[in-house]
Amino acid sequence: MPSSLPPEPHVARRAVLGAGLAFASLRSWAAQDADAEALLRKGGVVAAFRHALAPGTFDPPGFRLGDCSTQRNLSEEGRAQARSMGAWFRHRQLQPGKVLSSPWCRCVDSATLAFGPPQVWAALGSPSGSPETTSAAHLRELRTALATASSRPGLFEVWFTHMFVLSDLANTNTSSGEALILRAGTHGKTEVLARLAVPA
Repeated sequence: MPSSLPPEPHVARRAVLGAGLAFASLRSWAAQDADAEALLRKGGVVAAFRHALAPGTFDPPGFRLGDCSTQRNLSEEGRAQARSMGAWFRHRQLQPGKVLSSPWCRCVDSATLAFGPPQVWAALGSPSGSPETTSAAHLRELRTALATASSRPGLFEVWFTHMFVLSDLANTNTSSGEALILRAGTHGKTEVLARLAVPA
C-alpha cells in the first residue's frame, strides 16, 4: 500500500468536546450504535473516520499539501475530540491492526492524537477541483483495501479521511469526528454496519 504523499493539487481548495471530558461522556461516545464495539471485536471491518473538528470550509487559497500552516487545521475542540476517540478505544482495549490517514494535516493530526502516528495513504486524501469527487483510481484502491480488511476476522483497521471521500465510498454523510464501521459487501458495494459519533 503506498505511503508517499500525492502530488500537490493544481486547484487550491477554498475556504466536541472540551479537553476536560468526564469519563461519563467517553462512555456515551458510541451511544448511537450499541453494535459498534461488538463489530470491532469480531473484526473484518474498517472504522473510517472523518477527521476531527477543523472549523471552516475547504482549504484556504495558497494551500500546499506539505505545509500545515497553509491548511485548515484542527481547533482545540477538534484536538480534544481526537483524543477522546483514542480514549474510547483504549478503555475497551480495542487495538487497530493498522491506522491509515489522508496526507492532509487535519487527518494526520486526528490519527496521531487518537492512536499515534499513522501510515499516510494518498487514496484517503481529499479530492480537489470541482466537482469534489474522489477519483475512480482512488476509489478502486479503497474498495480493494476494504475487501482485504473484511477478510480478516479478529482484526480491524482505522482510517482517517474526509467527508467527500466517505460520501463517495459509502454513499452517506458524516459529521466531524464521526466514524463509519464499514465492510465490503457483494458486487463491490460498501456496507455501513454502524456509526461511532461524538454526542452533541
